[in-house]
Amino acid sequence: MGAITRAAANNITTGGVILPAGINDASVASITELAQVSAGDGITLISSQTASASASISFTSGIDSTYRTYLFKFINIHPSVDGAVFQFNLSTDGGSSYNVTKTTTAFRTYQYENNPANTELAYQTGSDLAQSTSYQWFSLANVGADADQSVSGDFYLFSPSSTTYVKHFMGKLNCSTDDDRTLEAFVAGYGNTTSAINAIDFKFTSGNIDAGTIYMYGIA
Repeated sequence: MGAITRAAANNITTGGVILPAGINDASVASITELAQVSAGDGITLISSQTASASASISFTSGIDSTYRTYLFKFINIHPSVDGAVFQFNLSTDGGSSYNVTKTTTAFRTYQYENNPANTELAYQTGSDLAQSTSYQWFSLANVGADADQSVSGDFYLFSPSSTTYVKHFMGKLNCSTDDDRTLEAFVAGYGNTTSAINAIDFKFTSGNIDAGTIYMYGIA
């Protein structure tokens, strides 16, 4: 037992904390309870906003150096008018203006409800930006405003507080279009600024965001 005790003691700090090397498949037969587990590189919900005939949804707080990556999740974002495109822009002044210069790339894939042969996987020419301050189209198609139509998806913003690097982002949305397609849109690029990004705005090209929720998470 002496050798076993010494081996175990070598993996315990003077403060009584067991080192990672002391816990493995051979050293632990079974675990019935963990009193506390570190979140590590987990995901943390920071805030959420639910639209109700909203002109846009803006996140003007909570985007800072606390997290290395920010994730936005869109759940059933429903437009008030037929044929609007969902889009976004970034800000370096807390949302006073949304005009960050962006270079982006975009492609999409779709399938019609009533025509299985009418499909597409293509680069979305005209929806990409080359050193433009304009809003970036995100849905890459006209979204339908029928009661059962909406857009849902994810958007990642990387290291927005960096004052050294450009601000990379990428996102993926699925939308039900005004001509009855399921369309998946892929957008990526960077905000060409070394200033910190501290706000983001989402809206349609026309009309309001009638309903839907956007969640903002931080990833360590």
